[in-house]
Amino acid sequence: MLTLPQREKRQAWLLLAPMLLMMFLLTAWPLARTFWLSFTDAGLIGDGSAPNWVGSENFIYALTDPDFRAALWRTLYFTVVSVVIEGIIGVLVALLLNQPFWGRSALRVLVILPWALPTIVNATMWRLNFNPDYGSINALLSQLGLIDAYRSWLGDPASAINAVMFADIWKNYPLITLLVLAALQTIPEDLFEAARLDGASAFRRFRKITLPAIAAPLAVALVLRTIDAFKIFDIIYVMTRGGPLDSTKTVSFFVYQESFSYLRAGSGAAYAILMTLICALLIMIYMVMLVRQRRSGSSE
Repeated sequence: MLTLPQREKRQAWLLLAPMLLMMFLLTAWPLARTFWLSFTDAGLIGDGSAPNWVGSENFIYALTDPDFRAALWRTLYFTVVSVVIEGIIGVLVALLLNQPFWGRSALRVLVILPWALPTIVNATMWRLNFNPDYGSINALLSQLGLIDAYRSWLGDPASAINAVMFADIWKNYPLITLLVLAALQTIPEDLFEAARLDGASAFRRFRKITLPAIAAPLAVALVLRTIDAFKIFDIIYVMTRGGPLDSTKTVSFFVYQESFSYLRAGSGAAYAILMTLICALLIMIYMVMLVRQRRSGSSE
């Protein structure tokens, strides 16, 4: 006969079973299937025969492919620069919106607006803004005297990746702003008043009071943005299609072309597995940094 704790534990597992089954069907099974395909020469179009087992050949080819390495470094550049800029802008805007001033509510709505836009809409809007013939970016810079002639920002390999990055930053920094702003509003004003009475400068108040309070939500926001930025695809697909001259071809776009343009599902799965492992490594790095920050904060 089951005791009460055992009965409750069994009932809990029964309640969790549908969710666990759904998670397996939506996550574990596709991931396992992709992992298996990465060791085969499977293609999206075939004669119906089973794919051949090629072992680690796909991974060796991926790691030695100069085009994939170039796409990886390009993706890392995009991820690091965009996330750092979004973090700085997000914190600064959150600090501004946390101050009392007239029109603060309306400004908060305007700040959230870019994040609320669908990515396809945002990408299309910025593709038009960067248009070399009638784009607003060229018109503005020309009127300010910063450029002498209209430029093809998305057609120049030297500026295309930065133009896409600008559009991505404009859309996603509000997420960091919202999370940091929510954390700022939980800080008691008495702490700042006491710090002012003790003669603490604004920078010291930020370092000792504000920063520890926003560290956890800021870390969560940066982790989420790092994952999203590393697997960026949709905005690049709409704005540049990976061009010009592959200057905006990221890892996600590389996987897309390998799998659906070249119809090589096996090697495309290998590229996808490598991309997943890199995302997991980035998350682990952030988690370690967060734990160290908490330990240093508690020791102080």
